[in-house]
Amino acid sequence: MRDEQTQNRHDKLESLRRQGIDPYGSRFPKSTPIQQLVADYAEGQPASTAGRLTAKRGHGGLTFGDLKDFSGKIQVCVRHDRVGEPAYQLFQALDLGDVLGVEGTLFKTKTGEVTVLVDRLTVLAKALRPLPEKWHGLKDVETRYRQRYLDLIANEPVRRVFLQRSRLLASLRTTLERQGFVEVETPMMHAVAGGAAGEPFVTHHQALDMDLYLRLAPELYLKQLLVGGLERIYEINRSFRNEGLSTRHNPEFTMLETYAAYQDCAFMMELVQQLICDAAQALTGSLQLTYQGQSIDLTPPWERVSFAQTLKEMGLTPQSSLEQVQAVLQRRGVRVKQLNRSQLIRLVEQLFEPTTKHKPLFVVDYWAELSPLAKSKPEDPSISDRFELFIAGMEVANAYSELNDPIEQHRRFAAQLEGQGVEGVERGKTSTPHPPPPTPAG
Repeated sequence: MRDEQTQNRHDKLESLRRQGIDPYGSRFPKSTPIQQLVADYAEGQPASTAGRLTAKRGHGGLTFGDLKDFSGKIQVCVRHDRVGEPAYQLFQALDLGDVLGVEGTLFKTKTGEVTVLVDRLTVLAKALRPLPEKWHGLKDVETRYRQRYLDLIANEPVRRVFLQRSRLLASLRTTLERQGFVEVETPMMHAVAGGAAGEPFVTHHQALDMDLYLRLAPELYLKQLLVGGLERIYEINRSFRNEGLSTRHNPEFTMLETYAAYQDCAFMMELVQQLICDAAQALTGSLQLTYQGQSIDLTPPWERVSFAQTLKEMGLTPQSSLEQVQAVLQRRGVRVKQLNRSQLIRLVEQLFEPTTKHKPLFVVDYWAELSPLAKSKPEDPSISDRFELFIAGMEVANAYSELNDPIEQHRRFAAQLEGQGVEGVERGKTSTPHPPPPTPAG
């Protein structure tokens, strides 16, 4: 059962067809995005563009409207004495949400608004459902995420985020390729659920009659490429973790993973800093950003703080028992649910994240037991050569000097399996033996 608005649009659709007008036209000579048309304005310049009709207002023998495409909005002016009676009535009958093409010339109104004076108009797609109400927009979170196309139509900031994301990825690629990195693609379906800690999604391969796992991370295959001789590689990858939902976690997500042979954790810190600063400059032209109302200064060099030293000042060392850790935390009002050795990594959230709202922070020098895949510091085997980067109270990056001693790696895995305190080994790592890579950092 159609409501009145939808029925009215269907009636107009049939009216167009009776007039011999195709309501879902084909190719149209759109020469320039709307934003560029406005930016390059010249009086009397020919214009051919297309977009969705988002507003319409009549003034006697002429009617104004707004056309929107992915790049921006432009005003169109349809004059009865210029386009003729049939075309003028056609424009009058159009609904908001219809997609049309216009051809004409540019001029500016008395208020200085760039406008297309229309000579010809073409219906390209008749919308059969109304747009979200103009002034209140689309605010229901459930609808916005389930019907993203409506979100993009109704909420201009969302459209800008999509465009900025594309520019962000282009910036990341440019910076990495400038430093000699090669982009690769690795399988999304894995025989082993490895590469990260997490619960995998399971799928079934019909031809092979076997279960496979959607990748938790691309790490295992990237390391195989490293062993094979590709010295600097990266993948902008989709990964999947069958876990909970929050504003900071999604079961399907994109991440950048990169490896460099013959480098270490310090190199990766410099690389991450460069990637983010380059991206900020490319997107905003500045290192001073505003995120959720908070100002953030990305000016390098970024501060570094030692996890091990911070806990030492609290009276805790890698040799401290869980009871000692719990007692110190309780005295300081720090709570970590279900505390065990591997969960000590969550202390970072309590101790450091709140201090990173306005500037980036590298947390370095984790206890080795929390990083079983990382090399230890030569001067202190109980400390790993690892960092995590926090910006605006969120973890943004994690890297370490990869442990490439197969004997030591086997010892750590064995210790974990025997319950000797080495916790946090990622799922599936022990089942993919390979020759040791050449001192990578990732």
